[in-house]
Amino acid sequence: MGKSITLFLSTSPYSYENTLSTIKIADTALNKGHTVNVIASADGIYCFLKKQKAKGITNAEEKFSELIQKGLKVYL
Repeated sequence: MGKSITLFLSTSPYSYENTLSTIKIADTALNKGHTVNVIASADGIYCFLKKQKAKGITNAEEKFSELIQKGLKVYL
């Protein structure tokens, strides 16, 4: 049985690598069968707008959409 992991994202996608780190942690945890929740607050909400570029990736919203299809739960 997998564990439940909750990540808090409060920084903008283009200023810090936090968005990329959140995506990588969530993807790895989902692949291992864990339940993953992301709570986005403040500037972290911008990660879910269409075509938001993030450090290390070209489209944060697209990557999060892929993770949502895998079972990621997002709370804005």
